[in-house]
Formats: sequence, structure tokens, C-alpha cells
Amino acid sequence: MMQIPDVGAFVRALLPVHLSDGDSVTFGVWVAIDPRDDRLRSIAELWWDDNRYGQLRLDGWLGNELPPWTGLLAAPVVAEVRDVKETPYCVSSTNDLLSRILTEKWEPGPVLDALA
Repeated sequence: MMQIPDVGAFVRALLPVHLSDGDSVTFGVWVAIDPRDDRLRSIAELWWDDNRYGQLRLDGWLGNELPPWTGLLAAPVVAEVRDVKETPYCVSSTNDLLSRILTEKWEPGPVLDALA
């Protein structure tokens, strides 16, 4: 978690991309949270509470681009804790492309080439 003056507040999350060959790639992304929103304090409280961390759900916006796709900066995204030993995972979006990225299988070539 971080808050940058005059920029915003961000929470780290994982964004899984399923590949057509059965493998997957997981991107580390930032989820932007409105720093004026009181949720930021409750997010921080849940994050550090071992007994309640599993209840954490983030509604925010993608805080970075996601190569090989373009135009996803500030796309709405929801992240939830799947495993209390891990960072929250991006699970859904109202953005059509980001929703497809989260739910469909992708050819490995373009995705893996973007990581090189």
C-alpha cells in the first residue's frame, strides 16, 4: 500500500491471465483508491489484521498499463483476497477489455513477448 501526495493512493494486487496452453501469467498491478475515501483507512486496518484480511475487497481503478494491452490505465477493477497468505487478486471489471483479460484464455506468444 502507498499514498503519494498529489498523485493518489494505491494498493498492490495480482492480475492473473490464463493462457490457451493451460499455463497462466500473473501480473503485479496497482489498484488506485480515492485517497479522500474513508475506505483507505479501513483497507489498511483489514490488510494488517490476520483475522479479517480474508474479508478485504477493493473497488478501484487499474493504476498502471498492462502490456500487451493498451488503454487500461484507470479501468475499473475489483480485487479480493483469495488466500490469506497472498496479495488480493483482481477478479472482475466493468471495463470490457479488462473483463475479457480476466476471464478468457489468451495466446501465450503476445503475452509472454510483452514481458521480455
